[in-house]
Amino acid sequence: MRYFALIAVIAVLGVLGGFWYASQPSEGDDQFAQCRASQIAGGAESIGGPFELVNSEGQTVTDQDVITEPTIVYFGYTFCPDVCPIDTARNAEAVDMLAEKNMSVTPVFISIDPKRDTPEVVGDFAANLHERMIGLTGSPDQVKAASDAYRTYYKAHDGDDDYYLVDHSTFSYLVLPEHGFVEFFRRETSAQEIVDTVSCFVENA
Repeated sequence: MRYFALIAVIAVLGVLGGFWYASQPSEGDDQFAQCRASQIAGGAESIGGPFELVNSEGQTVTDQDVITEPTIVYFGYTFCPDVCPIDTARNAEAVDMLAEKNMSVTPVFISIDPKRDTPEVVGDFAANLHERMIGLTGSPDQVKAASDAYRTYYKAHDGDDDYYLVDHSTFSYLVLPEHGFVEFFRRETSAQEIVDTVSCFVENA
């Protein structure tokens, strides 16, 4: 009897295991499976989405106006003493390296400090980093909505109205016009690693 009971248990586990396997998404369901280097809680579709911000000319623009080709999006602020300039300079370097491979990618900088980052200030910051970088700011509500869409974090420190720091997340986001957000890059990711990853997504899009 014990023998038959063991066989029955194995059979049940086999059926359940087969059901579990069948219910898992296969790599064939994801055209970018070979490109992804990170796991995203909730899936890639849980990050990104529509936004409405203000460009360096003071014009209100949407995500559809800005993301017209593969785009690397970064949330930061122009008064950032070190992290933002380093991260955005690396993104700019990656954009130039991709251009050498005949891949056009737009770098975008979205300020999370609308109190100090006027359209002119953001525009100057972006232009100094790369001639094609788009600088965006907006009202506090517009900035918060964009930040929430990309699940970023920021919080201004108390202090002088002109001199204060802002804590914020430091991911860079790869967004494709037809697919939305597809991947993020950490601070430690090198420009070459970004180039390799972006190339994979672009070639498989």
